[in-house]
This record gives sequence, structure tokens and C-alpha cells, in this order.
Amino acid sequence: MSTTSDQGAGRVAVITGASSGIGEATARALAASGHRLALLARRGDRIRALADEVGNGAIAIEADVTDRDSISKAAARVKAELGGTDILVNNAGIMLLAPFTADGHDDHRRMIEANLLGAMTVTEVFLDQLRDGSGDLVNLSSVAGRTARPGNAVYAATKWGLNGWSEALRQELQPDVRVIVIEPGAVATELTDHITYPDAKHAAEQMYKQLAITADDIAEVIAFAVTRPQRMSLNEILVRPTAQA
Repeated sequence: MSTTSDQGAGRVAVITGASSGIGEATARALAASGHRLALLARRGDRIRALADEVGNGAIAIEADVTDRDSISKAAARVKAELGGTDILVNNAGIMLLAPFTADGHDDHRRMIEANLLGAMTVTEVFLDQLRDGSGDLVNLSSVAGRTARPGNAVYAATKWGLNGWSEALRQELQPDVRVIVIEPGAVATELTDHITYPDAKHAAEQMYKQLAITADDIAEVIAFAVTRPQRMSLNEILVRPTAQA
């Protein structure tokens, strides 16, 4: 799998959740193939350091995908400073695994607002820029968007929802915008750090320790997908660790 700087040269990529994990790795992968970057996340210190590292005019913008006003301001800045958006990577999200009970109400809402409504909000705001640039919309889903298991009911619901929304958009936006869904299995990121239910946290950490692939593995797939010729589209890509059930 390879990409070249020529294929990405000059294209502007906006990445949400760029302060760590797959978002951070994708920033490095796209920068290496010549893309200019707008890095969005709540942790401003991290994305500012990353923007300095990747260079090529990268900008860091503190923004929260659940706060439409912050996303609108980010889009205006991308337009003013980078000329618009060619690639939008909806990466921000959280995974709060636990049995489904009324006690989890707040966590349920947090996942829906970040994973599903957040991606929709960011896309709504940036959609005109993507259309202007014959753009690529990359949505980070999950293997949980295909296979639900006990303990991940709401997380899986957000990812199944993301997949259905993405497929409808694929048909609505073609041929002007390519819609690409990435469905990772276990990836070594901060995702498990935020789980508060002890049994679910322990089980997830043990599984990830045994078989998780790296964020760089997923970033390489994303970089490959967005550097394909415009005549073709990799609409849905499932990437599991080889040992994952």
C-alpha cells in the first residue's frame, strides 16, 4: 500500500479528534503525502504541537464536535486560511462500554452526541466546502457498526447509525463527494481509557493488550483511500487485527 506526495499535494484535510490516536496518526500520514491540514480537537496544546511537527502550514483549532458554534468558527477559519476543505475526516468519538441500564443515561447521551450527532454536525458545516472541492468525506465507524455484543449496545447503535447515514450520503452526494467509511476493530488508542464500568474496562484492556493493531495501521488505510483516482471510491473498509474474533 502506497501513497505519493503528488496525489495529496495541496489538498486540505480537516481532521476531528486530531489530538490522539487515529486522528493524530492520520494527520502524520496525510502530511507525509503532501496534504495541508486543519487539526480540530478540544485539547489545544496537543494539536498545536502536532501542527508544529507536521508543518506545511498546518493549523490547530480548538473545537468540540458537540458545539456547533465552535465548528462553524473552525470552518470559517479553514476557508480563510487554507482556502477550503477537500477532505473531512470525522474521527472524534468515545466508547463507554457497560451493560444497558438507566444508570448509564448520561454516558449514552455522550456517545450519541459525539459519535453520531457530532459527525453529522461537522459534515453539515463543512459540506459546501467539500462540494466545492470534489471532496472526500471519511467517517470513522467501527466493527461494532456491523456486530453488536453485550455491553456495547449504545456504542454499537451510534456506529450502525453512522454506517446507515454514510450510505445514504454516498448516494446523495455522488459524484461530487466520495463517502468513505472506515470500520476498525481493536486499535491501540486512548479509547478504552474512558470506560468507567470496571468489568467492561478490564475486558477491553485485556483484549486490546493481546491483539490490537496500531493507529498508524488505520491511518495508512485512510491515506490510501483518499489518494485513489477520483474515478473510483473505496466506500467501506473493514480493518480487524488478524487475531480478532
